[in-house]
Amino acid sequence: MRVRANTAIGGVLIALLVGAALGAELWTPFDPLRVNLRARLQPPSPQHWFGTDEFGRDVLSRIMAGASTSVIVALATVVLAVAAGVLIGSISGYWRGWTDRLIMAVNDALLAFPGILLALAVMIVIGANTFGLVLALALAYMPSVARVVRGTVLSIREKEYIEASRVLGNSELYSLLRHVLPNAVAPVAVLATSMFGWVLLAESALSFLGLGVPPPAPTWGNMLAGSRPYMESAAWLSIAPGLCIALTLLGINLLGDSLRDRLDPRMAQR
Repeated sequence: MRVRANTAIGGVLIALLVGAALGAELWTPFDPLRVNLRARLQPPSPQHWFGTDEFGRDVLSRIMAGASTSVIVALATVVLAVAAGVLIGSISGYWRGWTDRLIMAVNDALLAFPGILLALAVMIVIGANTFGLVLALALAYMPSVARVVRGTVLSIREKEYIEASRVLGNSELYSLLRHVLPNAVAPVAVLATSMFGWVLLAESALSFLGLGVPPPAPTWGNMLAGSRPYMESAAWLSIAPGLCIALTLLGINLLGDSLRDRLDPRMAQR
């Protein structure tokens, strides 16, 4: 029952996120970039459900556009981090030896830095742009994927069916691609789900600090940053993006927990 409840609640929250992101690509109630000083700082109303900001821009439209930006950045980052992590982790775990020691030395050095701090350092060097943001976040979270994949590969490569594949004359690359990596999908899938939430939170933090997607493109992080002078007079400016971030992370965590419960044999036995 708990797994079903987590799946249902998480699925609804993520469906709202994806729906808002897709909707922003097709339609928004107002132009999220259009300035209307006559309508500045209006409270929530039937016309502007989430109110307007200091430039008269519709907050709901900007929330939808920010969801689109967050989903695109998070998906691109997770795909890049998982692809690089699986490649590095499988090479390190399967061939071992000096290759493993060298790769893991570099990987452990990257893991020593907190993800957001490493991404912040890369963004300072590259500059604030969408490509640099994706690259910085992928570099920050790729070592975690590489470490998980390496541990899984080290365990699987000693199984009897891997030895049988070698005896049959299959190459090491074929055995890796055909027998080892498919069995590493479960832990990587669970990690990727959690990583989506980490990336979304990190993107919001970097945008809050002014190192995310550059203005005037709306993101939940830069909307929170812009709302700081109006915390008392226009609380809806901070409540709307903050609540969106919190609910999205809740949905991702619930889905990640239910996915782990379904894919982890130990959890399934419980």
